[in-house]
Amino acid sequence: MKKLYITFVSLLVICIGIGIFYFTVYRQGKMEFPKNVVMETAWGEQYSFDNMKPKVRLLEFIYTNCPDICPNTTFQMQKLREKLEKQNVFGNKVEFITITVDPKRDTREKLQAYAKTFGIKENDKGWLLLRGSEEDTKKVADAFNFQYRDPGNGMIIHSTITYLLDKNNRVIEQFGMGEKGFKQNEVYETIMKEIK
Repeated sequence: MKKLYITFVSLLVICIGIGIFYFTVYRQGKMEFPKNVVMETAWGEQYSFDNMKPKVRLLEFIYTNCPDICPNTTFQMQKLREKLEKQNVFGNKVEFITITVDPKRDTREKLQAYAKTFGIKENDKGWLLLRGSEEDTKKVADAFNFQYRDPGNGMIIHSTITYLLDKNNRVIEQFGMGEKGFKQNEVYETIMKEIK
C-alpha cells in the first residue's frame, strides 16, 4: 500500500510539473502575431504584422468604453513610456501596441480621442493604436489566448493580461492590467533587462 501511495504521489507531482511547464513556458512561447493580418492605426494607416522591425514590444488589448481597467492600464503605460524616453529607448528599441477588441464601436474618431487622452500622436514612432475587422481582431487575440466577449450591452468582458514580447515577437512575460495588476516598475525593469 505504501508503494502504491508513493507511486501515486510521484505521478501527481510529475503531472502538476508538466502542467505548470505547459502553461508558463511552452504555451507562452507559442504566442506570436498571426501572419497575413493587416490592421489600421487610429488615423487609418495600414499596419501589417508581417514586416515588424526587431523591437521589444508591450502589447495590450482594450476597448474605449471600458470604465476602469483598460484606461488605467493605458495610463500606467503612458507613465512607463516617460521612463523609457528618459533612457532614450522608446521608439527605437521599445514599442507599445494597443489593439481594440471592439472595432465595431471603436471607430477611428473614438480611437483618436482615446489616443489624445494618453498622449499618443498620429506619427508616433513608439506607440501604435490599432483596430481591425472583427475576424482579424479575434485572430490576434486568439494567438495570445486573450479572451473577450460582448454580452450585447457594450461592456466587454475580457482577460486582464498584457504581454511583453522579445525582438523576435515571442512572448517572454505576461503582466496583469489595471492599477493593481500592471506593476509599472516591474514591467520597466523587465524591459530594460531585455534590451541590454
